[in-house]
Amino acid sequence: MESSRRSKRVASLIKEALSRIMLREFQSEGSGLITVTRVEMTADLQSARVYLSVFGGRREGEVLDLIAKRHGYLRKSIASEVKLKYNPELIFVKDPAPEYESRLDELMDRLKDDKK
Repeated sequence: MESSRRSKRVASLIKEALSRIMLREFQSEGSGLITVTRVEMTADLQSARVYLSVFGGRREGEVLDLIAKRHGYLRKSIASEVKLKYNPELIFVKDPAPEYESRLDELMDRLKDDKK
């Protein structure tokens, strides 16, 4: 129970720090809006899965590639902002939630149209 609460707290700290770093470093005119939607930590706090959404600007793939190239810098920045015994490995992935929600909305609209 304690490790779960601790991992959630550390995930929250990392999410806040990464959000600030993304805003400061990656929010150029062409990149669009990069959002850290959630962070999931392993129980041992050795790695963090960071879910990102990209709206507007460049294609998502290009932005994720840019972030992957700057992985070391981001990890170092997190280490300076969030004081932990071990600096977690960061794994960046595209958040599937926006597409999932869009698909659900589309299905709900189709259901409403079928009832009419």
